[in-house]
Amino acid sequence: MNKKYYITTPIYYPSANFHIGHCYTTIIADAIARYKRLTGFDVFFLTGTDEHGQKIENKAKDAGVTPQEYVDEIVDNAKNLWSSLGITYDKFIRTTDDYHEQAVQKIFEKLYNQGDIYKGKYTGLYCTPCESFWTETQLVDGKCPDCGREVHEVEEESYFFKLSKYQDRLVEYLESHPEFIQPESRKNEMINNFIKPGLEDLCVSRTTFTWGVPVTFDPKHVVYVWIDALTNYITALGYASDNDELYQKYWPANLHLVGKEIVRFHTIIWPALLMALDIPLPDKVFGHGWLIIDGGKISKSTGNYKDPREYIEEYGVDAVRYFALREVPFGNDGNFSEESLINRTNADLANTLGNLVNRTISMSHKYFEGRIENKKVATEFDESLINLVNNLTNVVEEKMSNLRIADALDEIFEVLRRCNKYIDETTPWILAKDENEKDKLQTVLYNLIESIRCASVLLQAFIPTTAEKIFAQLNTELNNYESASFKENNVFELNKPEILFARIDIK
Repeated sequence: MNKKYYITTPIYYPSANFHIGHCYTTIIADAIARYKRLTGFDVFFLTGTDEHGQKIENKAKDAGVTPQEYVDEIVDNAKNLWSSLGITYDKFIRTTDDYHEQAVQKIFEKLYNQGDIYKGKYTGLYCTPCESFWTETQLVDGKCPDCGREVHEVEEESYFFKLSKYQDRLVEYLESHPEFIQPESRKNEMINNFIKPGLEDLCVSRTTFTWGVPVTFDPKHVVYVWIDALTNYITALGYASDNDELYQKYWPANLHLVGKEIVRFHTIIWPALLMALDIPLPDKVFGHGWLIIDGGKISKSTGNYKDPREYIEEYGVDAVRYFALREVPFGNDGNFSEESLINRTNADLANTLGNLVNRTISMSHKYFEGRIENKKVATEFDESLINLVNNLTNVVEEKMSNLRIADALDEIFEVLRRCNKYIDETTPWILAKDENEKDKLQTVLYNLIESIRCASVLLQAFIPTTAEKIFAQLNTELNNYESASFKENNVFELNKPEILFARIDIK
């Protein structure tokens, strides 16, 4: 078994105004990366910023600074936000990095020299904010189908990539590799709506702005976004550089995680570029849905968002992470509201998890001064709980392997719900009244603590700060994946209980 795992998010437009929708993709990617590391994989997790283009050039001009000064000033905002969310990326790529620009130039030259890029003239409709060209028939009410903004006609000399050359090969690949595009609905959309009606050659250079990677053999042209941005997934690993050790180790990527609005670029343009470069295709592209507010996409243009750090400061990082991972069935759109974040936090984190941990440890201190071992005096309810715990790694692995992150979390919380029911069934407060039942009481508390410990091993991938706090209260270092099954002979010297999540009042 190859135990390497390469996961990427899209590289984001550098912005001072990231919203919770941007965080959604990255939180999911981080949970997957953490889970893979936990289960023994050598993980490489890539994210970054896409910093070239006319939009950046215009914004820099308006701000009275150079484009490089403009992106340098705000790109740290993304890194700060990812740090606030506990994102454990292995590399942060900027398309203004020297090594990336040099590799892009080599890639462009290679494609030109082998005849996959040619010079022509582009006349058509262009959306500056989306950096996308559209045909008349693709517009919606005369506007950009992605963002709904005005488009304008452009005419300029450009280089084109022979995307049409790879149409039949793309269809054959997508139909023979049904797992490549997920979920299934996105694959059907790409084949039937975009590829089979006919692919047009792709504009891959511009002359109407200068903020980009210059074409080495024709410097009035700059490399347009597709070859510049999409190739980050291989240039970050050292492709077309003097040291491609990471590329040799991690490529092809196991998973490109993208929003549904850019699936087309990642499943048509990117595979065609890789085919032209004679590079293996990634294993899977997963196009997830959007977090929406009141039926509309969260957007800088509409202003229907807060800075995510406001939610983190108010409710805690793990509450934000948990909501993003648990609330939305992965692949579908999901509604975000502060009220739903509070309700989810209260129900799952404060009640099911936090209250369980607190009262279990409190009872352990009250009845046994915090020292708990398994006296192995069984109750009729033990077996069902222990069996559920021992099957947990299997069911979570099955869900995670199919990218059903919300379902994987629910399996962990099913164990926690079962623990709460186990308390009601065994009534430890009644057992404590009978001196002859003290060994049974300690067994009950042991079963609860050991079950909480096993669940917390897996929670490290999703709400890591909370998992660390639980391990600290349990005073245990048994927190690796191999320890995530029920052990009969642990001894716990518990620390004092602390509240993990206080209930939040809806204002």
